[in-house]
Formats: sequence, C-alpha cells, structure tokens
Amino acid sequence: MEQKKIIAIKDFIESAEKSIRNAKKLLSEILKENNVDLNELSLDTSGLSEYKSDDNKIVEGVFTWEEMLGADGHRYPVPSNYASKSKLVQWDKLKLTIDGSGKMLYKQIQPIERETKVWLLVKENGKFQVVAEWKTYNLLTAAVTHFKWEIGDSLTIVLPLWKEATFAAIEAVIPKE
Repeated sequence: MEQKKIIAIKDFIESAEKSIRNAKKLLSEILKENNVDLNELSLDTSGLSEYKSDDNKIVEGVFTWEEMLGADGHRYPVPSNYASKSKLVQWDKLKLTIDGSGKMLYKQIQPIERETKVWLLVKENGKFQVVAEWKTYNLLTAAVTHFKWEIGDSLTIVLPLWKEATFAAIEAVIPKE
C-alpha cells in the first residue's frame, strides 16, 4: 500500500534531518573548542601579496564577511557600510591600502563568480538572515537597517556561485504588492 511507503519515506527524512542537526552541532562544538572558523579552512590567499608603496602598506586579501583575511595572515575589519554598498560576497578579493597615518582604504580587486536569488528576510537570534532552500544566510545589519527593510520582505541576494557561504549580500528589495 502506498500509505506505508509514504510513512516510511517521511520517517527516513525525519531521521536524516535529525542526523544532520546532530552532526552540525558536534562540528560546531569541535570547531569552537579548537577555535577554528569553518570558513577559514577553505579560504585561499595564495597568489595574493603584501608590499610597500611609498609610505603606504598594501595588503591583498579575501573577504570573509566582516573582515578581510590578508595575505600576511592578519585579519582586517571591513566597514559594513563599504561591504553593503559594494555588495561584497564571501571570497571576493580585496586590496587594502594603509597610509602613513593609519587610514585604511579598501578596493575590490577580483569579485568571485556570483549567482542571484530571491528570498525572504527574517530575524533569528538578533541577526538578520534570509532563509530558503534549506539554507540560512546571514546579512549585514547595516545593509538591512539603512534601507529600512522589514521582516518578510523579499530580497534579491547575491551569493558565490561555486562555493558554500554563510553570508549573502543584498542586491535589492522587491516591493510588496
């Protein structure tokens, strides 16, 4: 009877979802205990450099979400207004110029290949996110609050095409009908 098959499939799905939740929890605990950021494991700064130009220090790096991981191994804070206006996506390559007075100027030098999707804005544990297709992506609060978007709005988001991400850049809000 089809009903028995349907119930069996539903049970398999629930069991698989529970296993995935437990695996994610264990992975999160191990990463936290060892002070490891999962995103950093896949960050690649090879081919990027650090050098001096006049009295400026130049560091190339990879955008992680709120920071740039520099070719020199250091982390540099990326202003959220720059990240949101530039629609930076994880794994975009940046160049940071630090002048003699310590002023920092970022420039995007190589965007990663992107894809665009439309998802709903939610707020979970104080963070703005988009959720769809069984995946949650964090958003920069500055991008959401600057444009006064509201929970439940449909957003066009930008993601890396070939890499997993935990963060999405906001392209635009789709007006409610």
